[in-house]
Amino acid sequence: MSELDTRLRALPAFPHPLPVLDPGSVPEDPDALFLAWLDAAIASGERQPHSMAFATVRPDGMPVARTLILKDLDAHGYHFSTHRTSRKGLELAADPRCSMLFFWRETGRQVRVTGEAVALDDEITQRDWAGRPSYTGEPNPDWQRYALRASEFEFMQAREDRQHTRIEYLRGASGWTHAPVGTPAG
Repeated sequence: MSELDTRLRALPAFPHPLPVLDPGSVPEDPDALFLAWLDAAIASGERQPHSMAFATVRPDGMPVARTLILKDLDAHGYHFSTHRTSRKGLELAADPRCSMLFFWRETGRQVRVTGEAVALDDEITQRDWAGRPSYTGEPNPDWQRYALRASEFEFMQAREDRQHTRIEYLRGASGWTHAPVGTPAG
């Protein structure tokens, strides 16, 4: 093992005590669990609890991730924004499949939201543009607000023994189903 391996293994893990995720008491709607966890992260003072890793797929099939912030959650889905001509905008135009990964370190919680991005209308998009700190009073025709319409979620609650609890939600024809993930982590 290298010196780096030894240093990394010695780093502190999650704070004690960690919350518990009881698979038998999760809500039927994954948005309700997501909002409860986001609200807890906001209430705890976690910095940028609305930030997430956002992954798209390049034309060659390679996944690419970067950090974005969640703008809203409503009937359209999980909102985010970018320029249409940015790399992620072009990737979404070619293949709308995408994924968000939220991680709240202090509670050992992680949520993956996966689905397809849909472009929202110009009124929503330009209202979002006007709310940016760099807004100069002019509309931006290249700006686009999207919503990720989720087809699956994975909620992970870390445990000190590293046998993390994971719940997967899948959208089917009759709505959401959920169950514990039976494979080892990841």
